[in-house]
This record gives sequence, structure tokens and C-alpha cells, in this order.
Amino acid sequence: MKRKEAEHRINNYIRVPSVRLVGDNVENGVFETRTALKLAQDLELDLVEISGGPIPVCKIIDYSKFLYDKKKKEKEQKKKQKASQIQVKEIRMTPNTDDHDFNFKLAHAKNFLGDNNRVLVSVFFKGREINYKEKGTIILLRFADELKGIGIPENLPRLEGKRMQMTIKPKK
Repeated sequence: MKRKEAEHRINNYIRVPSVRLVGDNVENGVFETRTALKLAQDLELDLVEISGGPIPVCKIIDYSKFLYDKKKKEKEQKKKQKASQIQVKEIRMTPNTDDHDFNFKLAHAKNFLGDNNRVLVSVFFKGREINYKEKGTIILLRFADELKGIGIPENLPRLEGKRMQMTIKPKK
């Protein structure tokens, strides 16, 4: 079983004759690796290779704190990335959906569009209901008409198998 290799080389694992030191608590410049290690040990910190090359760039920092901060930043970036993604929420109906159910689903669609999500409205046909495709079209067009103030239909209702659907995107 292979051992996972460290992301950064630290302290005695840096095996080059000289390194370029950068950072807040040291003098910037090119030093011998032994001298840089001695400086790090005097400050009770770690010598960490930040980037490679003929003369690698190193920093004298607390490595465990460095990793902690890095993970925290990555988590924060991931969270921001997820928040900015637009999601597609689906609302399902049948051709015989009553007014109360229609209004209930309409309220949900308004909330979804208010949260800047797209809404996929689907009408499912069961059994012989497929013979009444116009009922599904009427429901979807009525749904789009009710959401006219906050949403715009991306396409006209289209039938795919036993399901007719239409996507509505939020108005900007």
C-alpha cells in the first residue's frame, strides 16, 4: 500500500543546497538550506517549501496552523461556490390537478423563483390520460401566466413520453 505523499516538503525533507526565504518574521533572500533550518529551529517553527524550482521558495511558519488555515479557506470557497449555483426545482402535477393543489404548487414555485432557482413544471399522464394532451398544455400555460411577474418561461410545453414539461427561469 502506497503512503500518501505530503503536499509540501518541510524541514529535513527539503534536500536542495539553497532555498529562497520569504515571510514576515525573517530576512528575505537566498540562504543555504542548513542556515534556513537553523533559523526555523531558533524560532521554534517549521521550514516549509511553498513552491519548487531550481531554488525553491520556502517560508518559516507553523506548518499545522498553515494547513488548518488552508483547509478553512478551501471550505469557505466551496461554500461560496455552492451558494452561487442555480438549482432546478421540480413541481409535478397531473392533468386533473384541482385549483387548490394548483395554487399550493404555484406558491412553492414563487418561493423557488424568489430564491433565484429555476422551476421545472411537469405534468404526468397516467394510463389513458395521454389522450388529453391539451389539458396538460393548458395547465402549464396557466402556470406560466400566473408566474408572469416573477418568472419567464424558457420554452413552450413539450411532451416527452408520458410527461409534458416546461422550464421557468427567474426574472432578473
